[in-house]
Amino acid sequence: MTHHIVVLGAGYAGLAAAKGAARRLRRNDVRVTLVNAADRFVERVRLHQLAAGQKLKDLPLSRLLAGTGVELVVGRVGAIDAEARTVLVDSAPDPLRYDTLVYALGSGADTAAVPGAAAHTSAVATHRDAVRLHERARGARGPLAVVGAGLTGIETAAELAETYPALDVRLVTAGELGAGLSPRGRRYLRAALERHGVALREHARVAEVAEHGLVLADGGEVPAELVVWTAGFRVSELAREAGLAVDARGLITVDPTLRSVSHPEVFAAGDAAAAHGPGGAASRMSCQTGLPMGAYVAGSVAASLTGRTPEPLRLRYVWQNISLGRRDGLTQFTRADDSPVRAVLTGRASARFKEAITRSTVLALRR
Repeated sequence: MTHHIVVLGAGYAGLAAAKGAARRLRRNDVRVTLVNAADRFVERVRLHQLAAGQKLKDLPLSRLLAGTGVELVVGRVGAIDAEARTVLVDSAPDPLRYDTLVYALGSGADTAAVPGAAAHTSAVATHRDAVRLHERARGARGPLAVVGAGLTGIETAAELAETYPALDVRLVTAGELGAGLSPRGRRYLRAALERHGVALREHARVAEVAEHGLVLADGGEVPAELVVWTAGFRVSELAREAGLAVDARGLITVDPTLRSVSHPEVFAAGDAAAAHGPGGAASRMSCQTGLPMGAYVAGSVAASLTGRTPEPLRLRYVWQNISLGRRDGLTQFTRADDSPVRAVLTGRASARFKEAITRSTVLALRR
């Protein structure tokens, strides 16, 4: 009987997992189905560019899957029945039955963390988020506040400030800007944001988002016509509702081969997996981890179906690439555990480097 592998989510992790499994198991009696809410692949690392009105390359999944044998189902996942091993998809007349499930549904903006954030903010976590933010930003007169100074927040603030110089862009963070960077990297980042006219507000925890802007925990306020929320990500509740073992964040608890600890027929990859890097630290939600995790899961699934034992996943970091507009950037080189070293690449060289890496990622997914 044909073994059916169903992959949920066609982001960096899911697409790599589906194509990799199909390639590795092409001589076996295996069928691979990829389920995704849209018929296009989204370069999530470019969503800050889309929010600033830049046109991104059109990447139909049908083209990326051509010749692989992977079946594409376009639709939203409504529920998973882990006991019956089925998935409900709104576009499918009947539940999809699986023998092996790869869960790679990614993450979205965590707008539930603070009162008012869901009602009064925009985000850049999905293609739809970025399009809506662009529509609002181009009509705004300012000020504009970006909450959260992780990579997404920094890149969004710089991109919007460069595109809309008349806007008074403010970057608000509960911590210190660039805490994970080297001293040289932090200095360059501060100077670059200052050149863009981005006002920085550090150690400012947001207690509420109101119509007029941000209300801080210390009683202060940051007026804003438009608020962009980049302060953390959250995953869907589908895995928890299905009865899969998850951690406090809702991420699927997995063993070192990315197999669910509660349901051995389920694997997880990308933002939705509670994977760990060097030293046992939780993996960072990023393309840099999602793509290798997806490729690894393909091998792990193939091994489980052919009687082999996969080597444990080894996540290793190399750098953090930060866009600072179209002609500037900061590349912070890191140790394998993501801690910074002294070496950095800055300016146009960094911007070109990141562009080359981003293009090569899509090229890798094509192949």
